[in-house]
Amino acid sequence: MEIFLQPDAWIALLTLTFMEIVLGIDNIIFISLVAGKLPEHQQKRARVGGLSAALIMRILLLLSITWIIGLTKPVLTLGEFELSWRDLILIAGGVFLLIKSTLEIHHKVEGHTDEHTVKKVSSFSGAIVQIVLLDIIFSFDSILTAIGLTEQLLLMIIAVMISIIVMMVFAKAVGDFVNKHPTIQILALSFLILIGVMLIVEGAHYHVPKGYIYFSVFFSLAIEMLNMRFRKKNT
Repeated sequence: MEIFLQPDAWIALLTLTFMEIVLGIDNIIFISLVAGKLPEHQQKRARVGGLSAALIMRILLLLSITWIIGLTKPVLTLGEFELSWRDLILIAGGVFLLIKSTLEIHHKVEGHTDEHTVKKVSSFSGAIVQIVLLDIIFSFDSILTAIGLTEQLLLMIIAVMISIIVMMVFAKAVGDFVNKHPTIQILALSFLILIGVMLIVEGAHYHVPKGYIYFSVFFSLAIEMLNMRFRKKNT
């Protein structure tokens, strides 16, 4: 546990937790829609049960992907350039984040309304299954973000746990805040582009200090908080 005596570990944990919460807004919306299809007395249990299952799935995905990333033996050679499974996963993950975040930013900037389609829910167990399956899809960007921000698996798991607990307790408040201030989501998606580029560069055997990303996140967030305060003061 000596990792928590290092200031960098706390900065990484705060940054990752913030990103996990903001990127989890779509998940919160989906869970609310699915739970809303159930009788009122089952809705809270569906939200908590779905998020609990989602937490387990995310930790399992983290464990599997970080294990694959540990495979550093070369499996592909291009001239003098060798690529391992770790490099291939990092590059593929970086490309995925670039494409997904760019499309999401375009979607939000163009002002398209989000349409969440939910299949008919016939039972409580059916709702949980829907939540878990969709959470696996929503999880990929958050897991790749975790891998891009820190190399410590313990910090990844703690950040995911904190974000899920926040979703359980403050789902409506967090969702309302981010929807009221959409620039927060744009910031998070912009950081995903930065993280995606960093993953590609790491996969190409060039190390990028994580401190650059931590500074960018908190500096941009501080500026946005000042902007929010200024807009509120002048409305």
